[in-house]
Amino acid sequence: MDTERMFTLSQVAQHKSKQDCWIVIHGRVIDVTKFLEEHPGGEEVLIESAGKDATKEFEDIGHSKAAKNYILKYQIGYLQGYKIQDDDDDNLFTDSNKEPIKTKEIEAFVIKQNSKPKYLVFVEYFVPFLAAAFFLYYRYLNGALQL
Repeated sequence: MDTERMFTLSQVAQHKSKQDCWIVIHGRVIDVTKFLEEHPGGEEVLIESAGKDATKEFEDIGHSKAAKNYILKYQIGYLQGYKIQDDDDDNLFTDSNKEPIKTKEIEAFVIKQNSKPKYLVFVEYFVPFLAAAFFLYYRYLNGALQL
């Protein structure tokens, strides 16, 4: 498997389903789709973190050395902007508080599915307000509404 591939966070974010599940741990992009059923904590935990950087969640749980070595087995590449040290493969995660060095700020955005067009804001809020204003103006002109 080619572990030299670089991925952006927005590319990883596209893989967040049970059929295609990627996570990032310590700057390593991991395809955990085949591991979902084997995961001792249940597949829901991985699916919940799918498509994002799950380093904090991974370290908070306190995984064993064997569990941490699964990262190398399922790794498919690296997150763009992280610098992974060469000796990480031999001595993976010896210091659990050690964070990978960010070489630059990572910016990403996720395209929301089923997003509403911007003109709907106009239709949903302004048009009813305008209708209410015309109604009150009409009532005022007819003398039914006294201010």
